[in-house]
Amino acid sequence: MAPDPLVLRDQIECGVVMMAQEREQVLSTARRVEELGFDSIWVGDHVSFHVPILESLTLLSFVAAATERVRIGTGVYLLPLRHPATTAKVTASLDVLSGGRLDLGVGVGGEFPPEFEACGVPVNQRGSRANEAIEVLRKLWSGEKVGHEGKNFSFGPVAIAPKPLQSGGPPIIVGGRKTPAFRRAGRLGDGYISHMCSAEMYAQNLDAIRGHALDARRGEIPFRTDAFLFTILDDDYDAALARAASTLQMIYNRPFEDAARKYCLLGRPEDCLEQLASFARSGARRFVLSPLMAPDDFLERSAPMLSEIRGVL
Repeated sequence: MAPDPLVLRDQIECGVVMMAQEREQVLSTARRVEELGFDSIWVGDHVSFHVPILESLTLLSFVAAATERVRIGTGVYLLPLRHPATTAKVTASLDVLSGGRLDLGVGVGGEFPPEFEACGVPVNQRGSRANEAIEVLRKLWSGEKVGHEGKNFSFGPVAIAPKPLQSGGPPIIVGGRKTPAFRRAGRLGDGYISHMCSAEMYAQNLDAIRGHALDARRGEIPFRTDAFLFTILDDDYDAALARAASTLQMIYNRPFEDAARKYCLLGRPEDCLEQLASFARSGARRFVLSPLMAPDDFLERSAPMLSEIRGVL
């Protein structure tokens, strides 16, 4: 029997999505997250969307300058919207300036076609562009002079210097909810980050990723397993559900009550811990909590849970 190609971590970590948009609040929130003992800070990414959103790598550079310890990550960076040589340059620089703290979560997007049109990228090519871009990133992060001839991107020998501090470049953590994303994670990724996913689905997704890694004969891979969870901590579950559904409907411009009930982390801390334990049993080793509530309120309520969250495994 072939060995399991996905080598999971033996400890639980917990990160927070940066929801602040204003300069002073970003600074204060980033410093507070680090001070309270969280392990990572994450940001979302769109070029254009239904709601205002800061450019992800620019925001992470700001967060990196305000912190010293926490890892920083994109959850997720829409890789097909940019040329991979530019992405390689910016992420290498960010890894250097952050002291080697960058995790590059990547996805293909597509839920907002106008941003693809604005970037001159056919939305139906996003999967192919993402797969090839991952190959280009790894080449350019080597620091060697390399060229590339592919379906979507071609260029002569160039070198990206300075190269990232992390050996081989930042971990590429693949996000998505469908079969192509699981194939991409298993064949090309250093990890997987879920989105709108139950604990049961998470285990099924990891099994699919494992199968694709075996098919690709990758051998044993130190593999990061992240669970992205929209979160509201509230003693009243029904109130938390209503707030989550309303907020997500505003963000994504579609009804969200059923999805919020199935996939969000809602309610009392003890109930949320049970749900996180289910994810840990399914293979998740890092929780990326995206608060749908005031950042300060979320941090005050969640920080006392950190030791219990790390003990759910």
